[in-house]
Amino acid sequence: MRLCRYEHQGATHVGFYTEKSVISLADAAEALRVDLPASESLLPFLTGGSARGTVRELEGSLATLSDEKRNALEVATNDVSLLVPSPTPTKLMLLAGNYSKHIEESGGKAEERANTFPYVFMKPPLTTLTNPGAPVRIPAISPDHVDWELELGVIIGRQCHAVSAADSLDFVAGYTVVNDISDRKFRPNPNRAQREKDSFFDWLHGKWHDSFCPMGPAVLPADEQPDPQTLKMVLKVNGEIEQDASTGEMVFSVAQVIEFLSGFVTLEPGDIISTGTPAGVGSAKGKFLTAGDLLEAEIERIGVLRNPVE
Repeated sequence: MRLCRYEHQGATHVGFYTEKSVISLADAAEALRVDLPASESLLPFLTGGSARGTVRELEGSLATLSDEKRNALEVATNDVSLLVPSPTPTKLMLLAGNYSKHIEESGGKAEERANTFPYVFMKPPLTTLTNPGAPVRIPAISPDHVDWELELGVIIGRQCHAVSAADSLDFVAGYTVVNDISDRKFRPNPNRAQREKDSFFDWLHGKWHDSFCPMGPAVLPADEQPDPQTLKMVLKVNGEIEQDASTGEMVFSVAQVIEFLSGFVTLEPGDIISTGTPAGVGSAKGKFLTAGDLLEAEIERIGVLRNPVE
């Protein structure tokens, strides 16, 4: 069962998630007389966490409750404020060009995997991570070319360094949805003297605007999805499908990305790796976000991440 973080009646909770309702883990544990550690983090309850077994026990026990008793524990999802699943990662790392068709629609040439390596960049987590339902804000400094990028997010569960691809998935706590919002034509100081690397840093800085990394609505524990390369992905803007793909189209799989990164960077619990976007971004079609738009980023078995645009 999917897990989420949410705010309700002024308090932060962790709970079981469905599109219709949430159930607080603490409330379920109290009702079922199960000993559960208190935590506002999802990590203890996800794959590899200290209380993962207890959460599985709770899930099984909930299934045996009468409708009346279960309904008493449920709160309507529309009545809570969903929160970013991993709000304070030490690293928020994202891949560029990890889907061949996206490379090609952007005017590049997709190389064979054996001849290349993952391109990885970072975003400032505290100012880009954005809750489900919270707005993506069009930056006044550069408002006309803001784009979407649906991506599978990987949450690291245990400290991870120099692991092989064969063992990489053992370090994953769970999977979530990320929307890597991008300003395609950010040009600081338009009257500047051109330098060789300007275009790269324009692209990079265009990733960094406040609110440019919505994440959620929930986490699918890794032990419930042994193969992360089989998930359907769909992104809609105002109800119209813009991206329609599968995580199986990645150039570098989740396991290969973790092997690559952990070879030179120690990954810590709660760190997020966003694994790149498939074809269908707005810049390839001359379509960009404007105030009033609604983004719906969906990955099979995880959920729909909805964010308005302001």
